[in-house]
Amino acid sequence: MNIEKGLIQVYTGNGKGKTTAAFGLALRARGHGFAVKIIQFMKSEKMFNTYGEIKFFKNDPGIEILQFGTDGWVDFKNPAPEAVAAAEKAAEKAADILKNDSVDVLILDEILYAYKFNLIKKEHFDEIFDAKKENTELILTGRDAPDFVIEKADLVSEIKDVKHYFQSRKAITGIEF
Repeated sequence: MNIEKGLIQVYTGNGKGKTTAAFGLALRARGHGFAVKIIQFMKSEKMFNTYGEIKFFKNDPGIEILQFGTDGWVDFKNPAPEAVAAAEKAAEKAADILKNDSVDVLILDEILYAYKFNLIKKEHFDEIFDAKKENTELILTGRDAPDFVIEKADLVSEIKDVKHYFQSRKAITGIEF
């Protein structure tokens, strides 16, 4: 398939559902025959390969998921060099895909977290935005979208918590992951 004019969409905010919204878009795009790639900046295959959406998407040859997170939680106040290197590698891969691959939809899951916690720099976004082809839809997720991303985006959805049950119960397999 081919998108006539691909846009830049951002799902940000402190609420639950940013990745879910992006993955819903991926599912819809695949239903129409689009080629979809997902880069996860903060999630590693070792830690997150049991998530239901990852299991599902890995069975679809039209969706490729690349996970660059480290095998452990990132100390956001003092990130390990491996975490910085992994996020930088993810950003470089995103730019490379946009330049060289035939992809209709590219989702950069939690790229905004990677920026917020100094794992990647503004220059990485510049390279990604410069590499984006006219017919590719680019989706970015994570909290605290910086102004330069909001200005570049065609659509920004801010997802906020109004009420959240995590305060009274744990995450449920099949619902949250």
